[in-house]
Amino acid sequence: MNALKATLVLAAASAVAACGQPQERPEAAAGPAVPETAEASAAAPEIESNPNRNPYFGDLHVHTVYSFDAFLFGTRATPDDAYAFARGGALNHAAGFEMKMRKPLDFQAVTDHATYLGMLPAMFDETTELSQRPIAAELRGAQTPAELGAAFASLLPRIGGNLAEPDDLLDLDVVASAWSKIVESAERHNAPGEFTTFIGYEYTTSGPEFENLHRNVIFRGSKAPDMPFSRLDSLNPEDLWDWLDSQRDQGFEALAIPHNSNGSDGWMFELANQAGEPIDAAYAEQRMRNEPLVEITQVKGTSDTHPLLSPNDEWADFEIMPVRVASPLPSQPQGGYVREAWLNGLAMEEAEGLNPYRFGVIGSSDTHNAAGSFEEDNYWSKTGLLDATPQMRGSVPLDEGATADSVFALGGDDNAVGPGDAPLGEQAAGSGPTYANAFAQYWGASGLAGVWAESNTRKAIYDAFRRKEAFATSGPHIPVRFFAGYGIDEALLEAEDVIAAAYAAGVPMGGDLIADGDAAPGFFVWAMRDSDAAPLQRLQVIKGWVADGQANERVFDVACSDRGAVDPETHRCPDNGAAVDLTTCAISDDKGAAELSALWQDPTFTPGQRTFYYARVLENPKCRWSTWDAVRAGVAPREDLHATIQDRAWSSPIWYLP
Repeated sequence: MNALKATLVLAAASAVAACGQPQERPEAAAGPAVPETAEASAAAPEIESNPNRNPYFGDLHVHTVYSFDAFLFGTRATPDDAYAFARGGALNHAAGFEMKMRKPLDFQAVTDHATYLGMLPAMFDETTELSQRPIAAELRGAQTPAELGAAFASLLPRIGGNLAEPDDLLDLDVVASAWSKIVESAERHNAPGEFTTFIGYEYTTSGPEFENLHRNVIFRGSKAPDMPFSRLDSLNPEDLWDWLDSQRDQGFEALAIPHNSNGSDGWMFELANQAGEPIDAAYAEQRMRNEPLVEITQVKGTSDTHPLLSPNDEWADFEIMPVRVASPLPSQPQGGYVREAWLNGLAMEEAEGLNPYRFGVIGSSDTHNAAGSFEEDNYWSKTGLLDATPQMRGSVPLDEGATADSVFALGGDDNAVGPGDAPLGEQAAGSGPTYANAFAQYWGASGLAGVWAESNTRKAIYDAFRRKEAFATSGPHIPVRFFAGYGIDEALLEAEDVIAAAYAAGVPMGGDLIADGDAAPGFFVWAMRDSDAAPLQRLQVIKGWVADGQANERVFDVACSDRGAVDPETHRCPDNGAAVDLTTCAISDDKGAAELSALWQDPTFTPGQRTFYYARVLENPKCRWSTWDAVRAGVAPREDLHATIQDRAWSSPIWYLP
């Protein structure tokens, strides 16, 4: 083993294993201060702390029995059940089969919809007054996927706050009772040092034509307000930020995490506020104060970038969902993807000195089964009885004579398509297999939130959220580290503790690196494979910058598996030859890496030019869940879906600032 490899193995070991005694954290590693609350400062048992920080994996987007849609689609699992699943337990799906992950999680938040929270269980309980309403009887009578879809649609005017008159069905006592049970469950299952729970909920709001603007709200402490703020209070996310500011003044520290910007039709990252006015400094500061993170990947697709936005990124076409959330309407890419938002933020910062989009990233599942589905070969999708079988989720042909009642379709009479049809599907002409044109065909086995934190505790993990030392994966447990600084060079590798030296010499992911004259910063990038997933293929740094008012981006491979060398002209690794047998889903067992790392300097660096950099690590190809469904059913994979997938992880960016 050469000296470089030995040092990087040491770095990996120090990242994964906690040190013995707490040490003072290097000043360069400290994040922005978060006000202490009474509950956070209460006495707690001593927990081992690693100043170099450990990787922790979790899910901050989980729906249970208290969400109106999850309940309607058959889920009866409680928050207690969801936490038990996260810790490695088994849980029964609404369709009767067992759900269980290969690896437990380190942290989780149950984030049921605040709108109509707990109302559906009360409407189905025939001992309650609510159960006697005509709409309750209609909902209880829905059985087939099509009937469930129609029942869901009948609720939308109420859930959306679009009634002309006050809602005579909503019972705030029911909402408050459900919220208290969610809070109590989080408290029961929080085990500092072993497993962390966060009190949370989903603020679910959209534009008039299903332009998704949903956020998950995550509280830091052990207490929360008596009622969550929902779209019934306001449809405007800016009012949510006002509420979060007011709650912080009362001692309830919390943040909001936008999700599914890919389904927002460009509304999530607009260049104006909700009133259509230009973004100003107050808007940018308030948004960053309340939304330091964005969910970049989840079951309903990945929001990193889009092929139309990044035509020179060969890996941009990854788990793209082309439609809006809960609608067959197309979703335009502009204004809906994270990388473009970072670029627009740089341009605004250059021109106006403000940036509302300097956020970090996480992933999460958005499961409505109380159990995230993160593994391609162990996949149960998202919406209970609506996508419980391969036929329902559009990966296996429908039986001859199947009707719309068999599937939860994208809409109307266009519920069945042939291979090669457009995303919203017109019935295929001629012969060939017919598939359900289901929302679920675009969904994926994703994703997870990752953080680097001193210990598995609320305070340490939440503080990592705040300083944006957070990363996302599309399902596998892939830890990735990313540092930049002016002492990040070959000399770093001679340090006794490489990670401590990297913190001292630079900033980690999520940080701001201030220009040091004309000096070019160095970068240290590292990732390790999930032992239960595919080996790693390549490690990349993605650069975004603004020059002459124009946004630019470039992808650099910085480390290659199988002893490959990066081409200095194309900045690409050679193909490592990893293959997938689509008849069995077997993958190459002699290709790929268990670990990749690099010291890197930007060969196109321009002093004083506002720039962001983030890391992306790619696995070798393997079968997508839809191909696994087809192989197990003994049919050919659907031609218009990707047969293989390269799971990946993304770091939060580092911003180089003049």
